[in-house]
Amino acid sequence: MEKKNAVNSLRETIRLLEIKQAEEGRILKEQFLIGYEQLKPVNLIRSTVRGLLDSPEVKTGLLGTFVSLVSGYITRKMDRRPEKNSMMKTIRMILQFGIAGLVSGNLDTIRSFVNRQFSRITSLR
Repeated sequence: MEKKNAVNSLRETIRLLEIKQAEEGRILKEQFLIGYEQLKPVNLIRSTVRGLLDSPEVKTGLLGTFVSLVSGYITRKMDRRPEKNSMMKTIRMILQFGIAGLVSGNLDTIRSFVNRQFSRITSLR
């Protein structure tokens, strides 16, 4: 009778351990799939870009660069034709310095405007 109890006890213990092993195997498989999804190149790039765009320092740096590029583009568009007249060259140069001074003097206003527009665009997603 004791042998029968010991055998039944062992069988019950084995059954419980098999259930525990199956549950741990399922959890391990889920964790593996989560890790696999996170390590896909698309997800790595996406998380990196999101991390960069969420950083205020990067936003400020990108915004300053963007404003500089746009103001430079605008002033270069005005200087499209080569002028033989030195007076026109001087006027264009003064205008270019004026626009650069205007942009640098109102950088905070421009930055806040662009940030509002950027926030509006990203909130639509």
